[in-house]
Amino acid sequence: MDAAPIPTEQHTYPGLPALPIEVLHRRREGVFLVLSGLFLGTLAILNILGISRFIDLGFEVFGQPVMIAVGVLPYPITFLCTDFISELYGRERASAVVWMGLALNLWLVLVLWLGGILPAAGPAPEDDVFMQVRALTFAAVTASMLAYLAAQFVDVHLFHFWKRLTRGRHLWLRNNASTVVSQLVDTTAVILVTHFIAAGLPVDPARSLWPQLFAFVFAGYVFKLVAALADTLPFYLGASVLSRYLRLRPAVAARTAPEASPVAGS
Repeated sequence: MDAAPIPTEQHTYPGLPALPIEVLHRRREGVFLVLSGLFLGTLAILNILGISRFIDLGFEVFGQPVMIAVGVLPYPITFLCTDFISELYGRERASAVVWMGLALNLWLVLVLWLGGILPAAGPAPEDDVFMQVRALTFAAVTASMLAYLAAQFVDVHLFHFWKRLTRGRHLWLRNNASTVVSQLVDTTAVILVTHFIAAGLPVDPARSLWPQLFAFVFAGYVFKLVAALADTLPFYLGASVLSRYLRLRPAVAARTAPEASPVAGS
């Protein structure tokens, strides 16, 4: 008896062959694993680096030196990843990754807390590097967890708000509009929390406080804004390539062919 044919899932891209469901599933879950892994790994890196060092940008705003924390450098990647996941997999899975990021932060804090309360082997050096990293990471995570949840959920929800409003068109608008607003929320929140709760900013007590805080917000936000605008082209290209690779419906086809099978989890 002949073997049963392998079932295939149809797609809306002309000229591309239909793929077996097993292959399609493997591709989609593989790309999701890469995007979520990059998101979570970057999140861990930026929280560990956090406020361990500040970079002087070499100019002033309202007489205040402009600096950014080294942990800010990889942060725009997290928003690019959630935008890809939102576009390809839907809001539910993007939100799930955001919650997993919160769980990762809590796990990081737990490990550092245990490492600090358990007895160290041998005499502890006067300048204990681990305890310094622990204190700085606690400050960074305290600030970032509060700001992170607000900013990431703003990013995911605004992304889908603009997607509904534009009926799936104008990818550049929902990518930039969601990220620009969410990064303003994140930057403002993380600076205020880092100073007032974690006391982790190198502020000069001899100077007025609020202009210094504004300079920190300005530096962090401008950096993230430039990064958000710069990732528009990579996001367009990446979304186009991945949509074809994953056999996802283009926006126009999706509006005219609702019977086509969407990606799992959309």
